[in-house]
Amino acid sequence: MADRLHLDRFLPYLLSVTSNRVSDRIARAYDALFGLTIPEWRLIALIAEHAPITQAQLGERSRMDKVTVSRAAIALTARGLLERSPNHADRRSHHLMLSEAGQALYAQIAPKAIELERRIFGRFDAAELEQFTQMLRRIDAAAQEED
Repeated sequence: MADRLHLDRFLPYLLSVTSNRVSDRIARAYDALFGLTIPEWRLIALIAEHAPITQAQLGERSRMDKVTVSRAAIALTARGLLERSPNHADRRSHHLMLSEAGQALYAQIAPKAIELERRIFGRFDAAELEQFTQMLRRIDAAAQEED
C-alpha cells in the first residue's frame, strides 16, 4: 500500500492553514479599523517603503498577481490614497506613491500592524522568531526552484 497522506502532519497544508488564519485575523483588523483589504494594505506598505514604484514592481515584491495589484491600486487611487506619475523609463506604466492622505493613513496603520504582530508572535522569544523568519525564507526559496 502506498504511503498515506495525513494532512495534520503535511507541512504544506499546515503552513497554508496557519497563513490563512493569520491573514484572516489581519484582514478583519484592517477592514474594521481602516476599510482596507489585505492587497490594499500590502500596496500601501510597499509603496511607503519603496516609492516611487510601478505596479509590475509591486506585483514582484508582493507576489500578488497583476489583476489583484491593479484592482487594489485603482481602489486606493479612487480613495485619494495613491498618486500616479509618468514612468519615463517605460511609458506604458506609471510610478505610484502615497498621497498626503495615504501617508497619514500609513502613519496610523504601521503601529497597529506592529501591535498585531506582537500579539500573534509575542509568545516566542527573539531567537525563535529569527529562526522562524530564516526558515520561511528558505522555504520560499525552495518553493521557487524549478523541478
